[in-house]
Amino acid sequence: MPQNVPSYAELLDGAQESAVHLEMRDVYGVAGESDGFARWLASGEVDADPDSAYWAPWSELIRRTRARGVSVRRARIVSEPVSEYIRYEHAGTLVNVAVGEQVRWLPRRQASDIALPGNDFWLIDGRLIRWNHFTGAGASAPGEISEAPAAARLCATAFESVWTRAIPHDEYKIS
Repeated sequence: MPQNVPSYAELLDGAQESAVHLEMRDVYGVAGESDGFARWLASGEVDADPDSAYWAPWSELIRRTRARGVSVRRARIVSEPVSEYIRYEHAGTLVNVAVGEQVRWLPRRQASDIALPGNDFWLIDGRLIRWNHFTGAGASAPGEISEAPAAARLCATAFESVWTRAIPHDEYKIS
């Protein structure tokens, strides 16, 4: 049975204390990023303007979330050497950081002994999970919402374990 999955704006606008996001794929094929990724592959140029047409909706959302005192943290587990997509993502992350997200990177080899959920997720206030599902090629698939306490504990524990080991964005060097 299909779920009514709130938008990211609805989720973050409803956050009262924290919003954490764990990303674990080396390649995403999200339609909204395809033009920017193709441009980056061809030229090495990335849209680094938080107020550009591409970034503005996200930038505004994070700014208003942070203005309410909500902590927004993002951790990424990546294989090394990194994929071209991760190189692109790393280049654009300066926008996430500029608008108030804290971002860290964890080499996958350092995550081997961490119990991780099977999917990327957002965890809002330690209790509401937005599972991010993707196709095998990395395209977005319908998301899912859960408030199952055991799943929320798994996500919170996994995120904090990754966060503790991960390298802050400004210190993570891509080779």
